[in-house]
Amino acid sequence: MSREGLVSVVIPCYNQGKYLAETVQSVLASTYRPLEILIVNDGSTDSSLETALDLEKQNPEISVIDQANAGVAKARNTGIQAARGGILLPLDGDDKISPDYIAQGVSVLHQDPGVKVVYCRAVKFSEARQKPWKLKPFSLRALARDNMIFVAALFRKADALAVGGFSEDMHMGREDWEFWIKMLKNGGEVVQLPFVGFYYRMTPDSKRKKTGTGRKKRERIDYLNAKHMDFFERELRGPLRFQRSWSRRYNTLLKWLGKG
Repeated sequence: MSREGLVSVVIPCYNQGKYLAETVQSVLASTYRPLEILIVNDGSTDSSLETALDLEKQNPEISVIDQANAGVAKARNTGIQAARGGILLPLDGDDKISPDYIAQGVSVLHQDPGVKVVYCRAVKFSEARQKPWKLKPFSLRALARDNMIFVAALFRKADALAVGGFSEDMHMGREDWEFWIKMLKNGGEVVQLPFVGFYYRMTPDSKRKKTGTGRKKRERIDYLNAKHMDFFERELRGPLRFQRSWSRRYNTLLKWLGKG
């Protein structure tokens, strides 16, 4: 089996046992092969490990890795290190993908070595409703202010390893944002496929709800500035500010006043 032909889907799971089978089934329904599915149980205290092991018994494409709870970044990195495929797709343990997403993404990556990241359109869903996820168009300048690439994108394992994977010391959320910054800030194209291929499940415990404002946001901005000031200086003419959309204007004004 060609390493470059194999796609590794890395599914970190922490207490998402009630959704895990549905997530895995969405991957197994993919039109693309060859696939491997790596479920990384991150110290769950619910039925996640038992569900994962049952799924592993039912399908040879599934492998389970069990680790002590260490956070989603560590769980993703565990899967990345173990992956045999040359192309990776992280997928959280309660989300889903469409059957054609992987095949279309792989096609783009194979056709153009200059493309580093492929993602798609998306929807947010819950038991009660479903709505389009309104993602802003990608550019490096836009990425400096906010993230518009969800974690369930396709990229090469070599590119992930080259930047050290996900930052395991980033405990204030939006680890995927920092991952895309360090992967893309020094070059690489991004392609968004023109169809809905990703389904983000909204639950009362959804991490995006817990990390969007307040202290976590301040900690995240401080962390990003400390690690990627070269990037923000280039794109925003100074640090990322708490009012992120105003960062470039504020930094430009400070420089004009001789205070930047």
